[in-house]
Amino acid sequence: MRLTRAVLPTLLYIAALPLSAQQIPTRPDSARRDSVRPVQVQAVVIGATRSERRVEDEPLRVEVLSEEEVGEKVMMTPGDIAMMLNETTGLRVQTVAPGLGSANVRVQGLRGRYTQILTDGLPLHGAQTGGIGLLQIPPMDLGGVEVIKGVSSALYGGSALGGVINLVSRRPGDEPMRDLLLNRTSLGGTDVVGFAGNALGERWGYTMLMSSHGQDRQDLDGDRWADVPQYERTVLRPRLYWNSENGHRVMLTAGYTDEDRRGGTVPDEALATTGTPWPEALRTKRFDAGLTGRWLVGSVVVASRASYATQDHRHRYASVVEKDEHGTGFAEVSLTGAALRGVWVLGAAYQHEQYANADVNGFDYTFKTPGLFAQHTVDLGPVALSGSGRVDGHSEYGTQVSPRLSALVRLDDGWSLRASLGEGFFAPTPFTEEVEAVGLSRLSVLTGLGAERGRSASFDVSRSVGDIELLASLFGSRITNPVAARASRHVPDGIELVALARPTTTTGVELALRAHPEPFHFSVGYTWLQSREDNPELGVRRDVALNPRHSVGALAAWEKDDVGRAGIELYFTGRQALADDPFSNESEAYVHLGVLVERHIGPVRVFMNGENLLDYRQTRTASLLRPQIGAGGRATTDVWGPLEGRVVNIGLRF
Repeated sequence: MRLTRAVLPTLLYIAALPLSAQQIPTRPDSARRDSVRPVQVQAVVIGATRSERRVEDEPLRVEVLSEEEVGEKVMMTPGDIAMMLNETTGLRVQTVAPGLGSANVRVQGLRGRYTQILTDGLPLHGAQTGGIGLLQIPPMDLGGVEVIKGVSSALYGGSALGGVINLVSRRPGDEPMRDLLLNRTSLGGTDVVGFAGNALGERWGYTMLMSSHGQDRQDLDGDRWADVPQYERTVLRPRLYWNSENGHRVMLTAGYTDEDRRGGTVPDEALATTGTPWPEALRTKRFDAGLTGRWLVGSVVVASRASYATQDHRHRYASVVEKDEHGTGFAEVSLTGAALRGVWVLGAAYQHEQYANADVNGFDYTFKTPGLFAQHTVDLGPVALSGSGRVDGHSEYGTQVSPRLSALVRLDDGWSLRASLGEGFFAPTPFTEEVEAVGLSRLSVLTGLGAERGRSASFDVSRSVGDIELLASLFGSRITNPVAARASRHVPDGIELVALARPTTTTGVELALRAHPEPFHFSVGYTWLQSREDNPELGVRRDVALNPRHSVGALAAWEKDDVGRAGIELYFTGRQALADDPFSNESEAYVHLGVLVERHIGPVRVFMNGENLLDYRQTRTASLLRPQIGAGGRATTDVWGPLEGRVVNIGLRF
C-alpha cells in the first residue's frame, strides 16, 4: 500500500505535464553518427512503451534521438528520414528497388517489412512503411525519435515483429517557432522547407510543416540507368494542440503528400546490356489524419488514439502500369493507473488494412484485427520488471498471442543491466522486398502462407561515468514460417512467395563508447551480425543477403552555442552476402567519410555537409545492370553500397 501511494503521485504528475514539458529536450550534443551513440539519455521521458517513464528507468531498452540530433540530420537530408535512421545503431536503410530508390528499414538484421514506423504512436504511414514511404517523410517537424528493437507485437500488434520506430512531433512552446531551410546538393537536389509553431492563447497551439523537394535524374556511370531517380514532391502537415491545467490534452494532425518519381531508363533509351527500354515511374498521393488524447479521470489516465491513412499509387514497370490504393485505419483506448506495487496499463485496439489493385487481379485483401493488451511495470528498489501481453484476432490468420518480459537491474557505480524476451507475429502480404522491385504483375497468386512467428531476446550492459558512456548488447531472434521469394514454377519469368521450412535466425553484438567533454564529442562503435535463412530455390542454409557482418563507426565533433559546429565521421561497412547477383556471391567492404560545418550568423545558420567524400560507388567495380533480365523481370542486381557517390550540400536555415 505504501508503494502504491508513492507511485501514484508520480503517475499523476506525468499525466499532468503540459505538452511542452513532455517533448524530448534538446541538449548540446552534435556527435555525428547515431550508430555509435549509447542509449542512456538523461531526463528523457519516452512514450513508445506506454508507461511514459524516464528512459534510464525503463526495463525495456529504448534508444532515443533528441531534437538537437534530429536538427542535425535536417541539414544533411532535409527531404527524408533515411539518413537519420541509417545512422542509428542497429538500423540499416536498405534499398529494395534501384529503379526508383525505394527502401525499407532493417532492425538488427530483420527484413524491413517487419518494422513498424509510427508518428506519435499512430500508423500515419501505413501498416507497412516500406517502398517509397520512408523517403517521403521530412524531419523538420520532428522533436525526437524513439526506437524499440526486437519483437514488439506485445505493444503494437502484428506490424511490429521486428521493432518500432516512433517519430515524435515538435510541439509548440511559449515562444513562437519559425524555421525556413533552403538547400541545394551537388547532384541537382533542391529542398525548401518551412516550419512554424506557436501558442494560440493559454490552451491551444499549432504547428505547420510545408515543404517542396526536387531531384534531377543522374546517370553517373553512363549505362543509361538512373543511379539517382528524378522526383518532385510536396508535403503539407498541420497539427493542432489543446491542453488543460489538470492534464487533459488533445492533438489533431493531418498530412498530404504528392510525389512524382521517375527512374530506370527514360522511354527513348535502352539498357546497355539487354537493349530493352525499362522506364520506371511512381505517382503517389497520400492523405492521413489522426487524433490523440489523454484525460485524467480520478486516479486513472485514459488515453485514446485514432488515425486513417490512404495512399493512391500509379506504378509503371517498363510497359506495365499498376494502379492501387492502400488504406489503414486504427483506433485504440487504454487505461493507466497505479496498483499492485507498480504502474499498469490495460487497453483495446482495432486495425483495418485494405489493399485494392485496379490492374492486377488476385492480390486485393482486407485485414480486420481487434486486439486486447495489458502491461504492468514494477519497481522493487534497484530492480524494475515489466511484463506485457497482447491477444489479436486477425481476420485472415486467426488468434495470435504476443507476450514480452523485460527486466532492469541498477548496480552500484552507474552500471545497469537489461534483459528482454518477446514473441509475436506478422501477417504476410504480397509486398516483400523482391515484389517492390518488379510489381505484382510478375507475382503468382499467394497460396499456402501462414502467419510468420517471431521470438527475440536481448541482454544489455551499460554504464555512465562522468563524460563517458559505455554500452554492450547481445541480441538474437528467430522467425518461424518465414516468407521468401523464388522463381515461379507456374508463371514464366515470374516469382512466387513461399513459406520456408526452417526458421530464419539472427544473432549479434553491439559495442559503443562515447565521451563528451564539452565542447567536444567523440564516439566509436562496432556491430557484429550473423543472420541465416533457407535458400528458397535449393533449401540449403545461407547468410541473409545485404546484412553486413561487421560495421564500425567513429566520429569527432565540436560545438559551441551561438557560434556553430563542425564534425567528421568515418563509417566502415563490411562484406555482405548477395543472393540475387549474377556477378558475385559477396559484396566489397567500403568506407564512408562525412564532414559537416555550420556557422551561426545572427538568425541565419549557414551549413555545408559532405557525404561519401571518398566518392565510393558500387558501380565503379560491379555492374548494377544484369546481363539479362532476371526472375520476375528484374533488370538490376541487389544494391549493397552507395550508388550516388560523393554528395555535397550547401544551405541556409533561418
